[in-house]
Amino acid sequence: MKKYGKFAALIVVVIGTLVWLASAGMKETQTYYKTVAELGQMGDKAYGARIRVGGDVENGSIQRIGNQVQFVLVQDKLRLKVAYTGSDPLPDTFKDGAQALADGKLDRDQVFRAAKIQAKCASKYEVKPGQLAPGQSAPNINSGKQGI
Repeated sequence: MKKYGKFAALIVVVIGTLVWLASAGMKETQTYYKTVAELGQMGDKAYGARIRVGGDVENGSIQRIGNQVQFVLVQDKLRLKVAYTGSDPLPDTFKDGAQALADGKLDRDQVFRAAKIQAKCASKYEVKPGQLAPGQSAPNINSGKQGI
């Protein structure tokens, strides 16, 4: 019985370690989308924490300096300086006025250090006013009326 008791204890330790590693890994990779305003309201909790923040890329703010791209996210007149040094190329849709998400950490110098950037798809995919969405049929102007 001693042999089986040690084996059972070993199994419990291994399973416990795996559960702890899985939960710690999930906590580290779990990021929530914050607005520029919400990031500002976080206070000291924002510094050093992995955060995903979104806003509009300010017109004329994109600067490429070596392997770094600097730009400003704006939302409701609030501005956030962002420095991106990730290894992935920026999306084609990343440009002035685009909606973007930056994944990274806020430094004490109030610069958001992004490791990943995502940009919303271009508006060419959105339905323009007066147009029909794909699969939508035009309304029948005679519906509910009797013919002459």
